[in-house]
Amino acid sequence: MAETQKDQITKDNIYNTVEPDDFAAMIECDRYLERASAFDKIISATHDHFWDPMDKRYIDFSTPFDIENEYMVEPEMTVGFGTAVWDKLDEKNRIKLTNLDTHWSLSNILHGEQGAMALSASLCHILRDPGAQEYAANQAREEARHVTAFIEIVRARFGKPMACGPVLRDTLTELVNSKLAWKKIVGMQLLIEGLAMGAFATFYNKGRDPLIIRLAQLAMTDEAFHHKFGKIWADRTIPHLNEEEHNKIEDWAWQVFSNLLYNLASPDQKKHIYEQVGLDWEWVQGAFMEGMTDEKVRENMQQSSNIFRVLVKTLLMCGIITKRTAGNYAAYIDMQQLHMESDEMVGDSIAAAGIEQLRKINSRNEALRSLSGQAAD
Repeated sequence: MAETQKDQITKDNIYNTVEPDDFAAMIECDRYLERASAFDKIISATHDHFWDPMDKRYIDFSTPFDIENEYMVEPEMTVGFGTAVWDKLDEKNRIKLTNLDTHWSLSNILHGEQGAMALSASLCHILRDPGAQEYAANQAREEARHVTAFIEIVRARFGKPMACGPVLRDTLTELVNSKLAWKKIVGMQLLIEGLAMGAFATFYNKGRDPLIIRLAQLAMTDEAFHHKFGKIWADRTIPHLNEEEHNKIEDWAWQVFSNLLYNLASPDQKKHIYEQVGLDWEWVQGAFMEGMTDEKVRENMQQSSNIFRVLVKTLLMCGIITKRTAGNYAAYIDMQQLHMESDEMVGDSIAAAGIEQLRKINSRNEALRSLSGQAAD
């Protein structure tokens, strides 16, 4: 069903939108004078977490790692670990499967960053407020460096990325092509960014390859701010929704969540990986379903950095999950426990430590530029 202007849900003027092709609305003189200050702090903070993926002072992609003989991440992160899949493989193929699975994950993060960059740029075409536009443009710039960084880590370790998983591809395509600001913000800034924060925290805590650990932290220094943009939207929008509007957003969020939960890492999304270790993907699917019972899924999702737990907490803290749909999520997550937790998200402390490191690097770089300028004079 085609989206129309009546499908927009706008409760605060800073999220007013125009049609993507209505550039005339962007050069109206009065519009320039209607800039909100809501995003000024996160815009100015971009200087604190600047990093350059092509500068070895921030990250060195030439750092060696033996992917033939060493696990890039803790093997427990591998889909199939603890099931008959793992039992069927010798140590050499366990390492190979784990690192292929990591290759697939890094590739899909790369595709997700490409989607985030395109979506952020698309917001610049529809958001009317100059401050909101500037924030979206800043995020597009930051997502662009993530694209560069994940290209480089995939190139360094594997040569080229794997194709995007069908479920993620379809989700990203829907979000990027949508004309609805609420769908873009809920979908990307809350849902996908929530997944990203969980994924990066997991890579940081469970990685064995130092390059993965470093890149995860650098990406988190940016993603923490992207998540804040979504939180500002939620704070200014969710409390003012009528029942029909809230139900629409809540139901759509559950639909996206459940689709990602059941399909994002499913063996049928990455058949080629199992072929490379001599396993039939349909057999793997059966073994996976037998080993990953609802009880096991629930157990895994109690871990604070589990990507889907992070996502549910994000939706809950933003007021998108209510009693109406909480039971859907309660099948996997202790919702009472989430209610009792603070607003701090997994990865916030990791990002904060990373930002402090970046301040020091950037301060040294600025001092060197200053000395260089004085010498030139």
